[in-house]
Amino acid sequence: MSATDSGAALESPCLTAKQAAAYLHLNEKKLYELANSGEIPAARIGGKWLFPRQLLDDWLLEQAHGGLFTDRLLIAGSGDPLLAAAVDALAPDLGAQALVAYSATGAVPGIEQLVRRRVELSLLHWGDAQHSVAQHATLLRGYPGHARWTLVRVALREQGVLLRPRFAGQPLEKLAGQEMRWAMRRAGSGSQHFLASALTDCGIRVEDCSAVTIARSERDAVALLARDDADCAPGSRAAATEAGLAFLALGWAALDVALPREVFFRHLFQQLLARLGAPDLRHLAARLGGYDLTSLGHVLPL
Repeated sequence: MSATDSGAALESPCLTAKQAAAYLHLNEKKLYELANSGEIPAARIGGKWLFPRQLLDDWLLEQAHGGLFTDRLLIAGSGDPLLAAAVDALAPDLGAQALVAYSATGAVPGIEQLVRRRVELSLLHWGDAQHSVAQHATLLRGYPGHARWTLVRVALREQGVLLRPRFAGQPLEKLAGQEMRWAMRRAGSGSQHFLASALTDCGIRVEDCSAVTIARSERDAVALLARDDADCAPGSRAAATEAGLAFLALGWAALDVALPREVFFRHLFQQLLARLGAPDLRHLAARLGGYDLTSLGHVLPL
């Protein structure tokens, strides 16, 4: 890199492939391999790779032992009351020394955030518990950078339909009738995927249900039912119990978290696992119902 190019690299917020390769002391072929696999922060614009310099600096420090963001744990993906409670319980212990934050984006959007390195963990459940290991591995292998991830079991969780109390006891076939107002979830939601599979098993299409609105998250679905804006929505037993709603059980799903391998050994992630397994959280899981924490912390094949 010439002195002129070097100066431009130091001033510009984005580097070309040639500049980035020189900046990182890599050859361009290796840089392109890292960019195409999603292992390095980069954006492809108009057929040309650009590399944000600040993110490259962060990435370099992250590769060093300990990493830059060991004081931060950002979680996305499927929403879950127990995980939310664990994050809330951990926050006072951390104070201003570290940040653990959780945004329930839905399973697939959470994985996409993980790909872009915007979060460290992505919670997911995709299909029934019995086939979860294969289904989760298949889902994750469809994304660049999955080879550096690992998969950790959080719990088994009972899935089904959240119901306003006056509809308690109604079978799924009746709920699929046109008179019922559904708050459906967006495509990419694990709860929506589970419901669609259950309806298919009954010979019913999701399109046959009368959807009046789309819930952005499980908590949004609960709020819609509480406001009488909908009668039913896909969700978990835990969410129904927490909100005083009725619940129609449809089966069990596996809650797993996908994360880069180096994050697994971070103190913050191990603290989060320990908090989930603490007696008060296990007591909460029992009160909410629909949880099996037997396999909490088990590393799964990916």
